[in-house]
Amino acid sequence: MSSAPSKAEYGAKIALVNAFTAPLDNAVAAARTCYSSRIISPEEVHGSPDSAPETLLGFAQKRDNLARDLLRAGHHTVFQHAYFQFTLEGVSRQFVWSFLHNHTFYNSEQVSQRYVPVREGSYVVPDGLSEARKTVFRATVQAMFSAYNDLCALLEEPTAAAFFERFPSRRNKRDKYQRAIQKKAMEAARYVLPVATRTHLYHTVSGITLLRYHQRCLQGDAPWEQTQVVSAMLNAVLAFAPEYKALIDPPLEPTHPGIGEDTWPTLQPADSDTELAHKEFDAELAGRTAHLVAASSNPDRTLALAVRQVLGLPQSRLSDEDAVRLCLDPAVNQHLAAELNLTDMDPISRAMAHVNFTFMKKLSHTADSQDQRHRMTPGSRPLLRAYFSLKPDFIEPVLIQKNPQLQEVFHRAMQAAWEGIHVLLDLGTPPEFAAYLLPNALALRFVQSNPLDALWHKARMRLCYNAQEEIWRATTDEVAQIRNHAPIIGRYLLPPCSVRHLAGKTPVCPEGVRYCGVPVWKLDLSEYQRII
Repeated sequence: MSSAPSKAEYGAKIALVNAFTAPLDNAVAAARTCYSSRIISPEEVHGSPDSAPETLLGFAQKRDNLARDLLRAGHHTVFQHAYFQFTLEGVSRQFVWSFLHNHTFYNSEQVSQRYVPVREGSYVVPDGLSEARKTVFRATVQAMFSAYNDLCALLEEPTAAAFFERFPSRRNKRDKYQRAIQKKAMEAARYVLPVATRTHLYHTVSGITLLRYHQRCLQGDAPWEQTQVVSAMLNAVLAFAPEYKALIDPPLEPTHPGIGEDTWPTLQPADSDTELAHKEFDAELAGRTAHLVAASSNPDRTLALAVRQVLGLPQSRLSDEDAVRLCLDPAVNQHLAAELNLTDMDPISRAMAHVNFTFMKKLSHTADSQDQRHRMTPGSRPLLRAYFSLKPDFIEPVLIQKNPQLQEVFHRAMQAAWEGIHVLLDLGTPPEFAAYLLPNALALRFVQSNPLDALWHKARMRLCYNAQEEIWRATTDEVAQIRNHAPIIGRYLLPPCSVRHLAGKTPVCPEGVRYCGVPVWKLDLSEYQRII
């Protein structure tokens, strides 16, 4: 199916492109089946098309009454059967990070800023800004976009040098690999873009998640845009399945302490609570991207205990090391090297869920936009209102750190972003709107918990040299600390090529033509290093 796009006031286009047939009938049929000796069909809930209108109305009332009763009582699984797939065009990266991807139950496929150039003028301007404020907003964004274009060009040669250092045999085939070099340059250049930058994506949620979106749309960092987009999503669903209107309650008012326009802080002086909290956090990180602050007690033994109980074996028959190996060594556990991520379905692999590691982390906004996609490693991500400081606060890509000319352009963009925010706030702009000028490079500090099964999967994805450089560095940091705390478990947190190598699978690298050029499976974690 496909619906005509609903255009939000600020220009975003929202379209419902796929949905379950008779979604609410299906939910109620599933609920009634729980108390029936047979399967109840959605047709039985809706009534026969040949029935009299008053009969059909009676069926609809019974359906709506039961659906409301189930919703109020917290029996929400029935509403997870029906899914709705949307296309979202022209929404901001700020909205996606702070709302769409800041929870567990969704699926998205979003255009990559690493691989797709960002067009000039592709950014959101919040509604309701005066002309004077719009002038400041647009001038600031333009300076950031100009820096992006400059960096894309200036980064090309340093990127090429790093690329050919990794692939010496390709040095005489520059034309063939020019596109790959440009992509690596864009990966670093995108740090200077504002979070107001537009994006497009497919986004799929269940019926219950959509209702939660509606309840939550006035909360958090971007209530204006959240309300615009969620209203358009909900209206598209109501046009397709008007019966969902029976389940809609008004959104929750902003009630958390510190949330709401009246309580937004303005610029934070050097001795503010926010600045002091950041300094304390950074001091404990001590230059790392991640710092292990809590973990399961004796994690190697905990995992071994769980594995032994799955198999019904005493410690005398299965030592801790052998039990962990049964679970985590790809040479023994074939589920680990399967492309379909079967670990959650295997009782032995599932024992990983009993071990947990908690980290303090500091990532850029753009790297965290990828890190948060690992939805089973939840993080307490900050409200951006806590990040209005007097001075720029950002993460600088390694490739830029090594070149004074690149640093000058990068730092100029950071200064422009914060100066634009200062001017907007001085003009009385709601801080919610000024936050759209924060750059992708913005340094975010948060605490993240990692059940071992989810952490194992993340390590497999993000220790790959093709992963974005900053999230790769953070994952390397995490695994190194886990190896100190849980040496048996830690030795099996590996990139995909190492997993496949231990499992005896060929080709060792699963990336094909995207092979990173480094035989990482031959390296110890302490030998990992990269610039691009």
